Amino acid sequence: MTKRLWIPILAATLLCFGLAARAAETGDRLMETKDAKTGDPIRYVLTLAEPESPRYLLILMPGGAGLVAPEMIDGRVVLQGADNFLIRSRARFADARTLVASADATFDPANILAIAEDVQKTYPNLAVYVIGTSRSTDATMALAVKMDGQVAGFVHTSSMDGIAGLDTTRLKSRQLLVHHRQDGCKVTNYSAAAHNHEHYGTDFISVEGGISIGNPCQARAHHGYNGIEDEVVGKIKDWIGQGG
Repeated sequence: MTKRLWIPILAATLLCFGLAARAAETGDRLMETKDAKTGDPIRYVLTLAEPESPRYLLILMPGGAGLVAPEMIDGRVVLQGADNFLIRSRARFADARTLVASADATFDPANILAIAEDVQKTYPNLAVYVIGTSRSTDATMALAVKMDGQVAGFVHTSSMDGIAGLDTTRLKSRQLLVHHRQDGCKVTNYSAAAHNHEHYGTDFISVEGGISIGNPCQARAHHGYNGIEDEVVGKIKDWIGQGG
């Protein structure tokens, strides 16, 4: 083989290796770490989209029963709560600067820190944001107080009515409220989030539109931002980016 032929073949081979490496950094990965205090296993799904110098880690917690409970079945990652707004939108959140971990809802800061520390073994110096929706905002509200200053921020979407009384003026971590004006769920009233914004000045993203189907407290109603996922995710990511 002449040198002239060898060079393009070598270049093509290196290109293939590069594409394979990037492909390995896309999609869902089943991950497991441990609670530092109890040693109990903590499973989560890490979603990557060709990360290049990632800056953010978003930890998503679903509403309802709050379970992701991921498993590997027939070579693919299978999750509970996959239709939940946050979990079905995990790939929308992931990009070159943003890693996404989907995990069971928790009130325990140790679980959040275990996931963050596990991810940062490979991708260090990430700004960590914890995002909950519906019932898991009971957890994000509690964690916002317990973990204040330990993570970059919290995002409360379709919040439980208790959000009305969360005093964010005394918190160091950034806080964001996201709510659909036509949310018809009786325990996640738009007025509660609006009151928090008006009373405490918490950053607030109010949205409209989309398609509401079925139970007003479920994922395919306005409560779950059905049909406007790209808009809502984009606005959340814009807010996160404003924090540096």
